[in-house]
Amino acid sequence: MGGSELTNVRSPRVKAARRLTKRAFRDQDRKFLAEGPQAVREALKLDGVTLELFSTAEAELRHPELISEAALKGIPVHRASGEVMSELSQTVTPQGLVAVCGLVHVPLEKALAGVPCLVAVLAHVRDPGNAGTVMRAADAAGADSVVFTDASVDPYNGKCVRASAGSLFHLPVTIGAPVGAAVRQLKERGLRVLAADGAGKHTLDDVDLSGPTAWIFGNEAWGLPEEILAEADDVVRVPIYGQAESLNLATAAAVCLYSSARAQRVS
Repeated sequence: MGGSELTNVRSPRVKAARRLTKRAFRDQDRKFLAEGPQAVREALKLDGVTLELFSTAEAELRHPELISEAALKGIPVHRASGEVMSELSQTVTPQGLVAVCGLVHVPLEKALAGVPCLVAVLAHVRDPGNAGTVMRAADAAGADSVVFTDASVDPYNGKCVRASAGSLFHLPVTIGAPVGAAVRQLKERGLRVLAADGAGKHTLDDVDLSGPTAWIFGNEAWGLPEEILAEADDVVRVPIYGQAESLNLATAAAVCLYSSARAQRVS
């Protein structure tokens, strides 16, 4: 990668990228930051998503294939000093690679196109690490899409993007859908809507998961509101066989999604 190194943290290019750490500016500019080699690698696989790439000299040596791929696709690549990278990074120890990407979410109708068999719905999920991990679990379980309702965290939050480990770029993601509207459309598409809740009458051992299913996951601290539980076809809990009081949201979601994936594959 040739050219001079960006060293001024107040340069217009750096300031334009730095502002994307705020949701209001992400919404306004229709862009977000993807940090780290895994996120950058997956973003580069989608044509037209990566708009520019910042890399330190050290990262350029560690990941020359990513720099070359970006250059071959005509994506501007900027060598950045450690100070500039610290401005763009949202981690304690920057990995030296940050991509500016265009938003990738799709309307709910498009996310549910075709014949969806497994969908994850995040309702009132506020923790970005949990949300990103649920995306990753949904991707690994072969889900068709992930829906972030209007009361949930922004999937383009830096921590959420990192926790998804590239899965944000793998499957259709919808944001801002009202829970009621999402549930109605899921049922219209023939999916059984299950709410995952520790107070559920039935456990995963009790329910037939072989058919098309949408799982609704709620806030880890206070669960799902009564009105959402009422909209679901059933409320299901993950059985606890040992002495643990409960599972965290991301772990419970992974168990539910994989239970559905396995049931659908052996049916």
